[in-house]
Amino acid sequence: MARSAVGPTYTDGIPALIISDEGPEGAAAEAAVALAGGRGGGRVAWSGAVERLDRQAALGLMMVEAEHVPDSLLEEVLPRIAALAEAAGARIVIALTDRQIDLVAAHLLAGRAELLCTPSVADRAAAAAAAMAMAPRPGDRLQDTTRDAERLKRLNAEVARIVKVLARLTRESEATMTTDAEDPAGESGEEMLPEVDPKSITARDVRETIRVRRLRDQFFQRGMFEDPAWDMLLDLYAAELERSQVSVSSLCIAASVAPTTALRWIAKMTEAGLFVRQADPFDKRRAYMALSPAARDGMEGYFVSMKRAGLIVA
Repeated sequence: MARSAVGPTYTDGIPALIISDEGPEGAAAEAAVALAGGRGGGRVAWSGAVERLDRQAALGLMMVEAEHVPDSLLEEVLPRIAALAEAAGARIVIALTDRQIDLVAAHLLAGRAELLCTPSVADRAAAAAAAMAMAPRPGDRLQDTTRDAERLKRLNAEVARIVKVLARLTRESEATMTTDAEDPAGESGEEMLPEVDPKSITARDVRETIRVRRLRDQFFQRGMFEDPAWDMLLDLYAAELERSQVSVSSLCIAASVAPTTALRWIAKMTEAGLFVRQADPFDKRRAYMALSPAARDGMEGYFVSMKRAGLIVA
């Protein structure tokens, strides 16, 4: 495989295994690894992937091309890919179609995997470079552990703002309720806000908020107000109030961004403890997403606070 024209990089020496059949996708994966500066560890066809993965040892990256692979074969191979990545500390970059989101996410959401929907060579190369920067180098597992810890630290900091805001709103809501209870006649001279029963928050309230947010796209350039984290929190909260379940693919649609971007945010929110993945007991090809208890409490506190103040949630 040709080496990258950009010269030696930190990713030099990272062994990368490509799982792909012959065709343009396999060529794109090989080009991506070369552009990222990785060292080719060979390519294996899907028909031989199980045997190869069962005996694979040291590995830094798996470039997986799943776009034209039958679901039955994916179901057989994906668990082995996940297990090998965990055992070897390897990273995964997997190209897939929108139709495959639920099946792939059931096995490889968050953690060490980067999911790319119908990516270009440039998309693959960027993901491969980022993955190899965090992958273990041969004989250098200690440094990889340090880099992984640093990555998790940055990731937690990136999403921590959401957690803090939700927690603060919950505390403020509880504090306001307590103050009103202690000062029922409003003796402090401040305007009393009406009490709001958290059980009065309905799915319709949340769905109307979502409709208001989407209304902006009719008057401004689409994408100007992208906020996938908040859009997904709203969708999952509404679903919980409706007692319905949300698949990963449905949550990607609710995020109102490109599927690859949505999947990246779902992974971040899951690692930050805001989302939880729930396996479908009747269909291993699908996983559902839900709010964690902390996120659910935060959303409830937020809506109660807004309703008490008579404000519009947007």
